[in-house]
Amino acid sequence: MKSKKRILLAPLDWGIGHATRCIPIIKALIANNFTVVIAADGRPLHLLSKEFPKLEIIRLPGYNIKYSSYLAMSINMLLQVPKIIWNIKKENTTLNDIIKDYKIDGVISDNRFGLHAIKIPCVFITHQLEIKSPYFTKKIQQFNYRYINRFNVCWVIDNKENNLAGKLSRPNILPNNTIYIGTQSRFEYEKMAKKYDFLAIVSGPETQREILERGLTKALQGRTERSLIVLGKPELNNTSQIGNLTIKSHLGTEELNKVILQSKLIICRPGYSTIMDLEKLRSKAFFIPTPGQTEQEYLSKELYQKNICYYQNQNKFNFEKAIIESENYTGFSRPEKQIINWKKLFSLF
Repeated sequence: MKSKKRILLAPLDWGIGHATRCIPIIKALIANNFTVVIAADGRPLHLLSKEFPKLEIIRLPGYNIKYSSYLAMSINMLLQVPKIIWNIKKENTTLNDIIKDYKIDGVISDNRFGLHAIKIPCVFITHQLEIKSPYFTKKIQQFNYRYINRFNVCWVIDNKENNLAGKLSRPNILPNNTIYIGTQSRFEYEKMAKKYDFLAIVSGPETQREILERGLTKALQGRTERSLIVLGKPELNNTSQIGNLTIKSHLGTEELNKVILQSKLIICRPGYSTIMDLEKLRSKAFFIPTPGQTEQEYLSKELYQKNICYYQNQNKFNFEKAIIESENYTGFSRPEKQIINWKKLFSLF
């Protein structure tokens, strides 16, 4: 009897969104008779080890990208380019050892540029073919495509028509190996009675994650409405109560799915994985983009202009105004039904 093919799946360690959107892909692989080996680091490792405790998990050091509390995001990222390139080369070398030691038959990399190999098929996952930047846009695009083209296939997590990510996933020129695989969410919709007035989901790399946590705690702790903050720290298991505000360090997929459905207004960063989740659950949201993160700023403006979600920049945060203004926005409506032919996508392996 032929043994199952072994697929290495590795998300980027930039927040937990890259890990959460891989959850439906991992489930699809298992359903199609593949053995999944997860390679991750930091919070993505903690999250996926809790979601899939029976799977093999390898600690693969991440890029360890840091936000600055005082430098502009564009300058901060430029300063980290040498470190990013060094990590890409290092993980490519490490991958060859992993393939040999763990008998890997294929690789699925969510935005980890170094995880390509010649001997086995490798897939690159992204939604961001066009990277928004105030400087060196053409050079950044060339850098992005140069690495994407080293993979056999680029799976774009969006719909080709009526896409959710705007120009990010539909630039004028596509890589030759592009396949749109539809939006991916780990959640399922069902109608539920509302329990919370406000649900704040805190996510993203430090130090901006901590700044958002402090600001939202201050805004919600004295209110009469019932509120919940989820801190996005899967490595912890803490719960605290301040008046009508509950603070939880982390919630698993089923619990988070439930509390989003039970909440009238979601307050969060407009990371693309979060947006896909909110669309799936038909939620109403108020966004606070990470300062200087051009992707989140772009997505906020796109959804604002479409009258779907209200947003404020972090330095102009005014919660009372946000509550009032959010009433004028529709929230996410029922998404279009999509059929994903996983068997065809996985035929590469």
